[in-house]
Amino acid sequence: MRKFQVTVNGNTYEVEVEELGAGASVAAPYVAPVQVAQATPKAVAPVVPAPVASTGAHKVVAPMPGKIVDVKVSVGQTIKEGDLVAILEAMKMENEIFASASGTVASVNTSAGNMVEANDVIISIN
Repeated sequence: MRKFQVTVNGNTYEVEVEELGAGASVAAPYVAPVQVAQATPKAVAPVVPAPVASTGAHKVVAPMPGKIVDVKVSVGQTIKEGDLVAILEAMKMENEIFASASGTVASVNTSAGNMVEANDVIISIN
């Protein structure tokens, strides 16, 4: 008998193989079970919905689901149309979110680290 170590789809098995001479009968191979460590599931960050209350006339919304990496404005800050207001990470890319109107930031409805869905309000502008 000869012993071999075989890996199949990431699982390692130890097998014994018997060499047969001419005219010998075939025996079923012996497969010794090998303990494989179980992978523990990764913790998933909970999805925190953005607050519903927004006081401004213009709303800047998330164009897609993702994670807010940074909010670049604060309540009371004066901004112009096209100013960077937040950075949203989606599909392993950072997407810049720009102001849709000029005015004063009336509310900031999320913070860095929060998950948002498409069309969730990020900030509102008066």
